[in-house]
Amino acid sequence: MKKLKTKIASHNHNSFRVISIGFLILVLTGALLLMLPISSRSRTITPFKDTLFTAISSSCVTGLVVRDTATHWSLFGQAIILIMIQIGGMGVITVGLTLSRLVGKKIGLGFRGMMQDSISAPQVGGILKLTTFILKGMALIELIGAALLYPVFCADFGALKGIWYSIFHSVSAFCNAGFDLMGVREKFSSLTSYGSNIYVNVVIMLLIIIGGIGFLTWDDIVRNRHHFNKYRLQTKIVLVTTAILIVLPAVYFFFVEYSGEPMKDRLLHSFFQSVTTRTAGFNTADLSVIREPSAMLMTILMLFGGCPGSTAGGMKTSTVAVLFLAALSVFKRKNDVECFKRRIPMDVVRTAGSILFMYITLFMTAGIAISIIDDQPLTACLFETGSALGTAGLTVGITTSLSLSSHILLMILMFAGRVGALTLIYAAFASNKEVSTLPQEKLTVG
Repeated sequence: MKKLKTKIASHNHNSFRVISIGFLILVLTGALLLMLPISSRSRTITPFKDTLFTAISSSCVTGLVVRDTATHWSLFGQAIILIMIQIGGMGVITVGLTLSRLVGKKIGLGFRGMMQDSISAPQVGGILKLTTFILKGMALIELIGAALLYPVFCADFGALKGIWYSIFHSVSAFCNAGFDLMGVREKFSSLTSYGSNIYVNVVIMLLIIIGGIGFLTWDDIVRNRHHFNKYRLQTKIVLVTTAILIVLPAVYFFFVEYSGEPMKDRLLHSFFQSVTTRTAGFNTADLSVIREPSAMLMTILMLFGGCPGSTAGGMKTSTVAVLFLAALSVFKRKNDVECFKRRIPMDVVRTAGSILFMYITLFMTAGIAISIIDDQPLTACLFETGSALGTAGLTVGITTSLSLSSHILLMILMFAGRVGALTLIYAAFASNKEVSTLPQEKLTVG
């Protein structure tokens, strides 16, 4: 039995290490390709520090940039960025498994276990079928998204350019990446030129939500349709938490941040900022002029992120829900954490607490460091670090002016946010679960 536990721990350790190394290889390959003269519009070599930042941001589906995507990168460079966004959204293990199947290679138990860890699947059984569902689902949704965006972009940019813009923004939105090509109108402007366009707003928001909910959630929905009671506990928590994290911030933005705008723009901006903040990275309003309370709320939402097994980053909605339910159980003096007539295991609660501690530590430490290094307001720096760690990609406009040291900190946060801070720790340190025999003693907290 002890040998079996050791073998399982070793397998998990290897899975986390492969996931981390896979993303690192993707980042370095993309950075080197972006350095090629053909990748820039000026046909010159872009400095490695800028291509590395761009490669990490696109591979980790973040959206923070130091060079405007539309005006600096050529069509080849933009294609490289889009490929990295797609692979980053799918996950390197999903891509590797797909390629192995295409060449006829037999998929062993080890590879299936890595796929399970990569997408947070509940079990190894049926993992290949789930992978097929993910690939078909992504392709279908991104194509539908591109088709829906095409009439608008065709009218604005022409037939051929409209096709590229439609595909690029559909993939970027579904993968919650936040990269855009609207710099042709104004550099780093994101989707502000479409802030009053209901059609574009709704399409982009739907793509973000569908991508951010997660593949496992959609698999459950497809299997059980409208029978909510048959859904897995995770699906129920994900759907309810997502709805709450969309509606409540939208209500705040509606009454506080955009109260002086016309009703249509007020509604669009409120809901779009609520949806995009939790890792998508697009913006339809100027974030450099938002109030500090709104900036802090957006920072918290960026840290919350999307859902497990999705294209989004952050702590994940399920982590936030578990922490809330754990606090609720303490307030009610209950021994167990309960939700939808189910008990949540204590190891899940401990993991959620550890994730929160790591995210808060990384977020605060990096924000304070950047504020000291570049002499920037702390609120703005925390916004940028929250955006990087939550792989949101939103910015109040200071990213391009930061020093190399601050850019390195943001790159570390983006990588940790997408791969997962726990994944990196598990990849570095293999450990077997052991039951402590030490005596127990109570400790007063709170």
